[in-house]
Amino acid sequence: MAERIEQRLEDRIPELEQLERVGLFTPKEIRAVLKKASALEYKIQRRALRKEDFVSYIQYEINLLELIKKRRARIGYSFKKEEIESSIVHRVHSLFKRATGKWKEDVQLWLSHVAFCKQWVTSKWVLVTGHLLCIKTNSFISSVAALWIMAAKWEMETRLSSESARHLFLRALRFHPECPKLYQEYFRMELMNAEKQRKEKKEFEQAKMDLGEFNYSEEILNGELARIIYRDAAQKIKGVEFHLAVLSIAKLFDFTQDLQKEILESLQTEYADDPLTWDYMARRELGLGSLKSTEPTTKQMKVSEMTQREERCCAVFEEAVTAVPTEDMWKCYITFCLERCNRKTNSEELKQKRLERTLSVFSKAHESSLLPESLYKQWLQLLLESNLSEKATEVAEAATKRFSLSAEMWQMRLQVLIQLKNDNVTQCFEEAFKHLKSKVCGTLPLWTLWVEWSEGTNSKQDTEALYQRSLNATAPAESVTMKEKYLDWAYRNGGYKKVKRVFTSLHENRPLSLDFFRKMIQIEKEQESCKMLHLREYYERALREFGSTESDLWLDYIKEELSHPQGKPENCGSIHWRAVKMLQGDQVEDFISKYTLLQTGHL
Repeated sequence: MAERIEQRLEDRIPELEQLERVGLFTPKEIRAVLKKASALEYKIQRRALRKEDFVSYIQYEINLLELIKKRRARIGYSFKKEEIESSIVHRVHSLFKRATGKWKEDVQLWLSHVAFCKQWVTSKWVLVTGHLLCIKTNSFISSVAALWIMAAKWEMETRLSSESARHLFLRALRFHPECPKLYQEYFRMELMNAEKQRKEKKEFEQAKMDLGEFNYSEEILNGELARIIYRDAAQKIKGVEFHLAVLSIAKLFDFTQDLQKEILESLQTEYADDPLTWDYMARRELGLGSLKSTEPTTKQMKVSEMTQREERCCAVFEEAVTAVPTEDMWKCYITFCLERCNRKTNSEELKQKRLERTLSVFSKAHESSLLPESLYKQWLQLLLESNLSEKATEVAEAATKRFSLSAEMWQMRLQVLIQLKNDNVTQCFEEAFKHLKSKVCGTLPLWTLWVEWSEGTNSKQDTEALYQRSLNATAPAESVTMKEKYLDWAYRNGGYKKVKRVFTSLHENRPLSLDFFRKMIQIEKEQESCKMLHLREYYERALREFGSTESDLWLDYIKEELSHPQGKPENCGSIHWRAVKMLQGDQVEDFISKYTLLQTGHL
């Protein structure tokens, strides 16, 4: 492995010499590049390869290319590109080839390679994309819609070939006959092509040129091909989202009124009971009835018109929640009201109307028992911002009655009580845990909130009792966080002796986290009389729990022995031997690589 790495570093020497010779890099920068390249090469030559190492290497080389590009522009030097940039680009291609060969089903890797080709070798990226799309043995690649769309977009926008783009979309749909995104982009492409031809025809007519030699199909000019695509897709793809997406595309073109009407009628016929259909129809009212008078309009007239539009929207929503009385429908209505409420306006009258309307809709949904759990928090926030504290307290209590087994609802109610400095906070915490006693996990946020509130309100003794209670009441996985918080609190409120006692009482109380031990190590290092004996104890205890998976922990232990005044460098050999025996999988290679760099002073 070492010989292969040395060879690859030697292959870099010609380009680095050129960089230094032409004044793009200094000798010091050249040495830094070699040092970094050496570290990156070690990582990708290991037996157990990691995708992150390849990505880091590729990103470093791309950053290097960008830096060279900026340096060239700054000093006005444009020669020797074949000797410098081409060598780096070739190396990046090799890295991508190895990475995509190893992780064939990583879409982002393929797309990143294509993007790199487009940026640095524009004449080759289409070949790479075409190669990917033509791989018959890899069904995964054949079904990646993003690659097909990218290729078709290039044909349409760069080569100006709508015919080639159309063939690519048709071919893609054979692989992916029910992909909404493919149909949407195909639909968009045909409308763009129609718009382009309409503009060309208009320009020729204005120039009074003979159109005989030009073949402008009326079907294409009127967007009929897009209509055919929509109808075909509508038979295969069900759901309001697709119809709305296609409709939003059609609205971008001023010659598609009939097409928009057809899509809208289909939407209302086939999806009359879907909340998203009603949501669209209601919001549509905002864009209707705009002021067309040529006379100057006053601020009051604009406010009055906006009020009328919003009222028309709400009238449709009121009809909707009657016709489709579901949580999703109320959520659409409330989301609209919140959006309008949060919209900036200089009119206090309009602002107040929006607030009153939003609070009223929240109340109606709650009374209908159809207000989604997720929206109670926003209702409470709005009430508190409006200084309606009493109402906020009532709503919070009602929310916990309706969702009594929801830790999130209790947390929300408690936050309201704490914010209002209510006297019943402790009582509410007890009530919450009484209802949630059957829940094995999910109460961590409540315990965190309780101890944090107690730290600023109760005595140290009460807070410590609460911490100890939380360790027994939370699920094992959640108790890990409480142990970390307890350790931190003990140090902040009782100093080193206190935190040492807490650590001693908890270090055998599993499960424990790596951060628990690292926190104690950091606390020890902050002491004036930092003792290596104590650090060894903490490292040994941490390694007992995490020594098989955390290579960095072993390295930190070795560094401590080397750098601490009371450290014993002669212990490093035995620590290294233990690490190699205990670490598993990729961690062994990672440790050996980093230990080698540590020995050579590169880490």
